[in-house]
Amino acid sequence: LGNIARRRGLKLPNLAAMGLWNLKPVEGFAPAAHPSAAYGRSALASPGKDTTTGHWEMAGIHLQHPFPLFPNGFPPEIMDPFERRIGRSSLGNKAASGTEIIKELGEEHLRTGSPIVYTSADSVFQVAAHEDVIPLWELDKICETAREILRGPNEVGRVIARPFNGSPGAFRRTENRKDFAVPPPQGMLLDKLENAGVEVYSVGKIFDVFLGRGIEEHVKTKSNADGMQKTAAALAELERGLIFTNLVDFDQNFGHRNDVEGYGAALEEFDRWLPEFTAKLTPNDLLLITADHGCDPTTPSTDHSREYVPLLAWSTSRAEGVNLGTRTTLSDTGQTVAANFNTEIEKGTSFLPDIV
Repeated sequence: LGNIARRRGLKLPNLAAMGLWNLKPVEGFAPAAHPSAAYGRSALASPGKDTTTGHWEMAGIHLQHPFPLFPNGFPPEIMDPFERRIGRSSLGNKAASGTEIIKELGEEHLRTGSPIVYTSADSVFQVAAHEDVIPLWELDKICETAREILRGPNEVGRVIARPFNGSPGAFRRTENRKDFAVPPPQGMLLDKLENAGVEVYSVGKIFDVFLGRGIEEHVKTKSNADGMQKTAAALAELERGLIFTNLVDFDQNFGHRNDVEGYGAALEEFDRWLPEFTAKLTPNDLLLITADHGCDPTTPSTDHSREYVPLLAWSTSRAEGVNLGTRTTLSDTGQTVAANFNTEIEKGTSFLPDIV
């Protein structure tokens, strides 16, 4: 956040009023004298810095070991049975940017029908295919096959279907992405809420990250703007429960592509939307704004970054300006949600008493 602010400048008056610039001094950005939210930052306790690790930790799951990485591509003991079972050869099998590898191998994929397999600095097995060459139903079956093979020491955090369309020189990834995650251990936050009769409504890729466990309603999103609109719609629909939203553009479109301008503009878009959303919240509602990991677009790397994530807790009914300090785990957020609904998860310390 500080790097983007210094490089590009940021106009975030609503987040600033909540206490965003109270988290850490950033030259040129004054902390709020009377923040309207509780503010703090959270450290990641689990090893790793990926979507599954971060979201699971929020839900109370601490990994003992990071999910495996394959920076040099996947070995024959994975690829041989994979290609045999799907009945197709594959292209790529290396660490790469998703958009770049489609540019590089998309035309050969059209010619051969071979899916493009690649990974990244995250624990992922990604399969890209043109929707006119490999239909979505078959791409899903291919990813399910990979998920079955990638077990034990090769159990990556996610297998991801990455469909695209278009023609050479103008390929475009579609919104039909699908994640095939590792099943989370029993007893995490969404299990506890389900057992307590609390409805969970997921917006974005939350459903995929948790394999739908404990989630009653869910919608996919095409963009941050779509996610914000669907979060507001969920608020109007849900009388009591948890709305769990992931806004994917920050990471997928801007962080991984080192797009500082795009990242800054997305932050400003979110900031402009906030007053419209908070105006719909009642004194019984609590808004928590945080992240699952870093993804700094100003560094040479396009990988996720392991760093503190911001934490803002806003409600019309709570005292202003509470400093939540540095939390030792993302699980504190999940434990706070659990405590609100009179249950608890294994990890984390609730800060609910500090904000009500």
